[in-house]
Amino acid sequence: QVRLVESGGGLVQAGGSLRLSCSASGTFFSANAMAWYRQAPGRLRELVASITSGGSTNYVDAVKGRFTISRDNAKATVYLQMNSLKPEDTAVYYCAARRPGSLNFDNWGQGTQVTVSA
Repeated sequence: QVRLVESGGGLVQAGGSLRLSCSASGTFFSANAMAWYRQAPGRLRELVASITSGGSTNYVDAVKGRFTISRDNAKATVYLQMNSLKPEDTAVYYCAARRPGSLNFDNWGQGTQVTVSA
């Protein structure tokens, strides 16, 4: 079982930046694929960005060129650098882990709120 703890959310004006962090414990972190999801009020949870154990990344079109996912295996931490934030980025952001051999991201953090004001 992986324990994930997010931090770094907050209130920012449109055009600003935030960096989210997700610290993992209880697992061999470097072997897990990691991801950031978000859920806005009244909307389904969506995958924002993911990074494999080998460092390959993938982004939803809405954040390409603005967000960057990265990982530090020595610190067992994954990051989401968010630049040029827009009001539509407002959501609760969740960190997730996928164990080797698993099809789904099945370990979740508690979420951190990101609010972007116009």
